[in-house]
Amino acid sequence: MTASPFLNIQGVSRRRAGRAAVSGLSLHLNRGEVLGLLGVNGAGKSTTLAMLAGALRPDSGHILLDGQRLDERPALARDTVGWLPESAPLWPELSVDEHLMAFARLRGRSKRDARRLADAMLDRLQLGDLRRRLAGVLSQGQRQRLGLACALVHEPPLLILDEPANALDPVQVAELRRLVRERAAAGSAVILSTHVLAEVVAMCDRVAILHEGCLRHDARLGDHAALEKTFFGIATGATP
Repeated sequence: MTASPFLNIQGVSRRRAGRAAVSGLSLHLNRGEVLGLLGVNGAGKSTTLAMLAGALRPDSGHILLDGQRLDERPALARDTVGWLPESAPLWPELSVDEHLMAFARLRGRSKRDARRLADAMLDRLQLGDLRRRLAGVLSQGQRQRLGLACALVHEPPLLILDEPANALDPVQVAELRRLVRERAAAGSAVILSTHVLAEVVAMCDRVAILHEGCLRHDARLGDHAALEKTFFGIATGATP
């Protein structure tokens, strides 16, 4: 018998600002799989990610995490999902270390476990030298690394990353790629939304393309040239 997917999106729709942002989206993701989510601005990517993270409720359809409906268990996303929005939600008056402890505690970890997890993230994302620095004085790249650490600190089985390479230098981008593959190898399901096709090719197993709120493509990843042709064909209307 084939195991059920860890994430199962069933006919999800959502209107925003009086228009259909996402329409009838059905998609699934297994543990250990990295899905690249592509689409031009306004395609519905951020709305989709916000629904998966529990920050928005679908107008219709269902989202299941490990077989459980997200709308019936609101705390499920908090415990199960690590989410890095395009703009990391940081408190300027808290230090790097205080952020990591707070995010771990908010996700139900004991103080002792939160300390262990925070220390691991400080080391893994090379934030140790910044641990006492306030978020309000961090550079954009440092804020991005802290946001990623906060999304990862509770070791979530579903990791959602919206433009995670923003403001990272080439070395940090390479480290991000390793980190994503590590999480997948450890059994997490990962969704990566980005405008950079090379990042999808480098990190993802599958690619899904949204256009005008609808899923237009969902397939195993090919090479860069094939992905570029498919993406631009959909974005320009050349692909039926």
